[in-house]
Parts: sequence; structure tokens; C-alpha cells
Amino acid sequence: MELTQLRRTFPLLDQEVNGNEIIYLDNAATTQKPKSVIEAIQTYYQQSNANVHRSAHSLASKATTQFEETRIAVQQLINAKHAHEIIWTSGTTEAINLVAYSWGRSQLTAGDEVIVSQAEHHANIVPWQQLEKEIGIKLRVIGLTETGIIDVRSFENLLSEKTKLVSINHISNVIGKINPIEGIIAKAKTVGAKVLLDAAQSIAHLPINVQQLDCDFMVFSAHKMYGPTGVGCLYGKAELLNAMPPYKTGGEMIKKVSFTSGTTFNTLPYKFETGTPNIAGIIGFDAAINFLKTNQSVRDNEKALTQYAYQQLSALKPLALLVSEQPDIGIFSFNIEAIHPQDVASYLDSKGVAVRGGHHCAMPLMEYLAVQGCIRVSLALYNTKEDVDKLIALLKNFLTEHERPNVTSKTEMLPNDIMPLFAKAQSWDAKHRQIMLLGKTLATMPDTLKTDETLVDGCESDAWLYVYVNDKNEVVIQAFSQAKIIKGLLVIVLKAVNNKPVPYVKAFDFNRYFDSLGLLQHLSPSRGNGLLAIVNKIKRVIG
Repeated sequence: MELTQLRRTFPLLDQEVNGNEIIYLDNAATTQKPKSVIEAIQTYYQQSNANVHRSAHSLASKATTQFEETRIAVQQLINAKHAHEIIWTSGTTEAINLVAYSWGRSQLTAGDEVIVSQAEHHANIVPWQQLEKEIGIKLRVIGLTETGIIDVRSFENLLSEKTKLVSINHISNVIGKINPIEGIIAKAKTVGAKVLLDAAQSIAHLPINVQQLDCDFMVFSAHKMYGPTGVGCLYGKAELLNAMPPYKTGGEMIKKVSFTSGTTFNTLPYKFETGTPNIAGIIGFDAAINFLKTNQSVRDNEKALTQYAYQQLSALKPLALLVSEQPDIGIFSFNIEAIHPQDVASYLDSKGVAVRGGHHCAMPLMEYLAVQGCIRVSLALYNTKEDVDKLIALLKNFLTEHERPNVTSKTEMLPNDIMPLFAKAQSWDAKHRQIMLLGKTLATMPDTLKTDETLVDGCESDAWLYVYVNDKNEVVIQAFSQAKIIKGLLVIVLKAVNNKPVPYVKAFDFNRYFDSLGLLQHLSPSRGNGLLAIVNKIKRVIG
């Protein structure tokens, strides 16, 4: 299938966002879904909706057959030895938790060590930290090379007889490079350690053979490979899964329940699959696997596009990629000097381009790289050279607008005691905390002034604003709200214009003031509208 024809199979791509044709470049978070996947889910609900493995009627039989065919499709996709080594989960996160809470609690003891890398997703960190607290295991962390892949020397220095599990990503969701997993798995085996491979980012881009790799566990999600959300897989070697206690109980995972003789658990894979599963999602997942199989040729375009995007982004200054050298798949993480990632992401969104800005559920990696966050652009097989060109053009426009000098200098525009506070607060979290702290400084307002006349219309929470002009022709404002964040916003307004001459207040550029503090692009629409409502009330009073 040609790329133009393939794009037409994705309904979401044929729409506009903020008045612009959508360019979706957030595929590391989730991929869009082709019609075949959407139709498979719809067809299940319309033609074979029934529970699986329970009833004897025809609909149940049809649904169960489709359900189990997907398990076989996954087995074949990753070359697992047995279909019963494929366990359905809600996603990669639950699959890792299943291993941590079932295998980890039953096999690990105080002093045992689990090794992860600096580039792991929170989902592959927090479960092991919990076992560190509960059992007393030791979590060891592998460093990275300058190019962002796992440093094998660092791994070898950590590996010991105490190592019981190595749990690492195949490809980082921030760095986009293939880790040297073959060598790591082989070395882990020399000390008897098990290996869990997080393939969430690699499964849609690379062929994976679990028997050849000899990993003990592997986890991934359907939604990152053009399938439905809420569906994931745990692959585990049968001998390990058989020895593990159930993760959850009830429903399909039982064979017999008795008040006298107790409960007997089901065999694999059902021992770990409680309750009614996401039947529609799993059937849709089968369609996603078929979609990938039938579009192998288009995936070559993705490799060429990755190279092109790397060349274009590398040439754009002052943009700085987080690590050196081209990624192996289309994941590019970068920063622009002195500009917060959310500002860039918000600007691109306003132009119809979807990227992600933030820490990407990889806070330890951000700390390791000494950045607060970054912008991430991630490609899929439906992206085009034109998508990349539009991204680059918009980034150039953003930089031009950001560098354009203001007519009014910042020192003239911003109150001196507010500007330093927000200059230090680079992230939205920091700005939010600063707003909350400012709210504590707001003076109380007499109840007699809290009237319908002073109530601000259009504010998310009740806020009162009493404004008058004194005999010195100065604007005097008293304000109050029960909401802490509104209190903080009120303080920001008061710091700018309270007790200032009327001509000054009339000429004051509130929009530029708020924009320079980084407020309007981060506030929710309701709070942003409330802030403007406060300003409008002041302007109405002074005429």
C-alpha cells in the first residue's frame, strides 16, 4: 500500500485542529488507529458480542474463537514457544506490575538486587521501588553513554551474584535508540538473573524474537502499535509463569471454588486473567497486528523519514537534541535555550501540530540529563516529509517571534517584585506553586464589600473586586476569593495596577504582562477567562 493510500485508512488524520490540518507527531504516546482496527471492534459489538470462555451458545463460541486467535497472533508475532505464555493485561504498566507483584514478591528477598537503567519509564521504576520499601531489595541503576544508550560497562560493574532481575527498555520513549539487549541478556544469564524487556516503544518498529533473545519476560501495549487502548501483553516463559502466584483473583482465573476445600486456580494463561477481559480491544488488536504485517514496505519510509527529520532538527539552532547521534526510530527529544517545552508544545498545538512537552514519565532521566523537561517529536509510518517540513517551518516561526524585541521593555512592563519570582519558576508546576504562595499574601476583604455588585462575572470561583479612584486620581483595588489560585491571580493583578495613576492603568498592557509571566498558555480556559474578567471589571470602573 502506498503512503498516500495508507494515510486515508486513518480517519483521525483527515480533520483540522485549531483551524489547521492536523499533523500528529506524538506517536510515542499512542498511535492513531486504522479503519481495520476500528471496524473490527465495531463488528464484534454488532455481530458477536458475548463473554468469552463461559457460555455454550454460538455467540460466545464465536467471540472466544476470535479472542484466542489474537493470542496466537501475538505468539507468532514475537515467536513465543507457546500461546499460553501470552498473558493479556491492560497495558505495559500493568504487565510490569504483574511481574513485580507476583514474581517479585514470591522470588525476591531482602538484599536481592534489581537492575534498571537511567532511561526507564516510571512504570519500570516505581514497582521496584515499592518492593525496595516492602521487601528490602536493592534497586541498582545503569548509566548511559553520551549517545543515550545503556552503558554496558556500567551494567557489568553493577552485575553480581546478588542480581536477580534486570528490567530494561528495548528503546527509550525519550531517546529512541536500540539498547544492546542481546549482550545484556547474555551477561545477566551468567549470574542466574532473569531479564524483563520493556518493548513498548520497539514492538511497532522492529521484529522481535523472544526465543532468540532468551528474555524471561517481555511487555508491550497494543495502542503504541496501531491497536486499541486498554490492551497489553505480558510474555513470560511458561516455567516462570507456572511458578508465580496469581496477581489478582476472581472470575476466569479460578478452576474451582469451595468453602470447604478452598480455591483451585486455573492453568496458564487464564491464571492471570481475572474477570471479563477487554474482548473488543483484544479482537481489535488482532486487526492491528494484521495491519502491521501487510504494510511492511511502508515501514521503510519511516526509516528514511527518521533520517530526514534528524538532519532537519539538527540544523535548527538554537535547538539542542538531548543526546548525540541519530535515533534508531523516529523519536526526537530536544530543548530550545531559555524556552520552556510547554510553550513550544502549546504554540505547535495552536498550529495543528501535536507533539509532547514535559518529562514524558521519565523524571529520573530528565534529572540525569540535567534538564527539567523537553519537547518530543515522534514519528509513525503514516507521517510524511511534508509533516516534518511543516514542523521545521513552525519552529523557525516560533523562534523568530520569540526573539522579536518588545516595544516596551520588560522592566517597564512588569512590576519589579513579580518578574523575578516567575523568571525563576520555569516550569508550569513551579509557576503554579508561586501563584499559590502569592495567594497567601492577599489581604482580607470586609464582608460588607462582598456584594453582587463587586462579584466578578465569568470567574471560575467566586471572586470579589472593589475598585474606585481616590482623590489623587489613583486606582485603588480590594479583592478576595475563597480559591487559593484565584487569590494568587488577584495578587498578580494588584501588584501591577493597585495604587497606580489612572492613565497608567488605562495604558497598561495586561495581555503582554500575563504572557510574559507565562500564565495564559498554561491556565485552564475557565481560569484564563476569569483572569480576563477581573481585568475587564477594572477597566469598566475606571472608564
